[in-house]
Amino acid sequence: MIIPVVIILNKQNDFQHMKTQQKKSEASAKPKKWSAEVTENSDALDLKENIFESKSAKKIAESLKESAEKSHKRKSEPYRSAMSMLTFYINRAGKNLHKDQKEVSENAKDELRKLFGRETAKK
Repeated sequence: MIIPVVIILNKQNDFQHMKTQQKKSEASAKPKKWSAEVTENSDALDLKENIFESKSAKKIAESLKESAEKSHKRKSEPYRSAMSMLTFYINRAGKNLHKDQKEVSENAKDELRKLFGRETAKK
């Protein structure tokens, strides 16, 4: 009777090893950044399509403000949600963000502060 138990344990260990190997290969097969996941699946703010491609800092800020105030899915106050989304976009784009568009996006932060009646950050 002891022999079948040993065989079952070995099979179970082999199965567990196979599952671990499978998870490792799946993870390495399709590396996905958490930021891409957030961008695709987050619905905290319903943004206008391609809003971050706008050449107007004011339009970006107004759109973010509008979206943040309308959203009931956000976890914090509208100002914080809007600013977080803008900062997330700037950081996620990183080196791929053209310097002109980065400047527009950074200026949108100041516009957002104005729209929410917040002090401008000290420079």
